[in-house]
Amino acid sequence: MIVERALNERFLSNTYLVADGEGGPGFFVDAGGPVAPLVDAAKRLKIEPTHVLLTHHHFDHVSEVGALRKRWPKLELLIHPLERDPLLELGESLGKGAEIGTIGPGETLTFGSLEVRPLGTPGHTAGMLSFLVAAADSPTRSPRPGSVGPGPGGFQGGEAVVFTGDTLFKGSVGGVRAPGHTTYTDLRDSIMGTLMELPAETIVYPGHTDATSVGREWEQNAFIRVWRGLDAEGSEACVALGEPATLILLGEDYDGGKKAWVRWPDGSDDIVPGSRVET
Repeated sequence: MIVERALNERFLSNTYLVADGEGGPGFFVDAGGPVAPLVDAAKRLKIEPTHVLLTHHHFDHVSEVGALRKRWPKLELLIHPLERDPLLELGESLGKGAEIGTIGPGETLTFGSLEVRPLGTPGHTAGMLSFLVAAADSPTRSPRPGSVGPGPGGFQGGEAVVFTGDTLFKGSVGGVRAPGHTTYTDLRDSIMGTLMELPAETIVYPGHTDATSVGREWEQNAFIRVWRGLDAEGSEACVALGEPATLILLGEDYDGGKKAWVRWPDGSDDIVPGSRVET
C-alpha cells in the first residue's frame, strides 16, 4: 500500500494520496493541501486518482478540493450525508460545478486490491467518518484480544490503516466544540467502541500531524488510559469557556498545546481547547 502525505503548515492538517501500488487507481483522503506534492507523487508513481474521500466538512480539510479537481476534473467527492450541506456552503473552495456524493458506514469502495470501509466516528462533527483501508485478500488476524466476532465495519482483521480525521490524534483526541459537533459521549464511543476495536498493529493516519497506531494509543494516549481505568480522573476546580467546571484531564494536543476534558456542574462532560481553561 502506498500512502503519501502533504501537511498544511498553517493548519497542520493532512492530505493523503493512497493506492495499492504504482500504476494503479488511487484516492485522496481529505484535501486541506498543499496538493502540489501529491500531484507530483501521483505523476511519479503513475497513480490515477478517482475519488476524494472527506472525513468531514471543516475548511482545513477541504480547502484544496478545487485545486485537486482542476488537475483531475472527474474526481468524485464523497462525504457523509450529514456533512454534505455544510460542505456546499464553502462554495468556491470546491471549484466550479462540483458535485458531491455521499457515503456512509456499511458501504465499501474498491481501488485495485484495496477495500475502503467508512466507519462512523461522530463527535467532532455529526457525520465524521474514519476510513479503514486494507487489502481485500489480507490474511485474517484476530482483533483486540477478548473481542468477539468481526471488528468495526465487518473487518475480519489483518494489515490495515485507518484515516481518523479529527477523531483521534497521536497522543490526543478531537474536541467537541467545533462547528457541527455532537457530544463528548459520541467522541468517546467512537474512539473506544470503534477505533480501539481495531487490531493493535493498525496504523492510524490522523487529520493533523503525525501517524501513530491503535496499539500505541491504547497504551499511551492519556484520554484512553483514563477511559480504560488505568489512570485516575482529576478533580481540580477550573473555569472552562468562562464557566465553572472540574478539570478531569489536561492532556497534550497535536499542535503542541493542550486539550482539556472537563466536567460541568450538571455532570456532563466536554472536550475543549486547553487554552480556554483556567485553574
